[in-house]
Amino acid sequence: MTNNPNLPGQAASKIEDFLKILSTTGGLHLKSKILACNGQVQPDSSDAAVAPSAGSVQSSPSSPGATPEICVELSGPDTPLLLARNGELLLAIEHIAAKILRLEPEDHDRISFDAEGFKATRNRELDVMAEMAIQKVRATGEPFSFSPMTSRERRILHLALAKSGLPTASSGTGPGRFVVLYPEGLEPVPPAAPSAEDRTRAIRSSFRRR
Repeated sequence: MTNNPNLPGQAASKIEDFLKILSTTGGLHLKSKILACNGQVQPDSSDAAVAPSAGSVQSSPSSPGATPEICVELSGPDTPLLLARNGELLLAIEHIAAKILRLEPEDHDRISFDAEGFKATRNRELDVMAEMAIQKVRATGEPFSFSPMTSRERRILHLALAKSGLPTASSGTGPGRFVVLYPEGLEPVPPAAPSAEDRTRAIRSSFRRR
């Protein structure tokens, strides 16, 4: 959690400052709407390329059943850059904003950045992927592994798969973490913790790569 319990008010100000830096230093030509949980769009305080504008934000919740306390809708000439490679830059900006607000990983859904309905579209894609995986696992009796995803997308996928009653688990580490759907009766087995020898070998390998 952020140290300040009044997340919407002061957080919106910090996010606005962050967006101005993206414009002046990062050179991104974008506009933004910042909507706090009180339903009010934050006023325009500058004429920078990234600045709040009038109107409401039509952004989707970052996960089913959860409403973000701060929603930021980005638009403008550089929007395609945000959405390239499956929204990699958009999600990176959102992640940095969460770090600026000192949010713990489990609280990152308290803010949401979106552009051109990207998240809503992605949520529908995840629902379709989940349904196809459920059918495949039931037909083959074999576990199904999804491609690596962000923590937000993994949570959405777990929720979409839960309706099947089949067990799921996340596997892998860091950016390579992914979801696995298991057939009925096959419980996920947690990976074994690395031994001291494995950790030592990994450290030595990292030094050799340098």
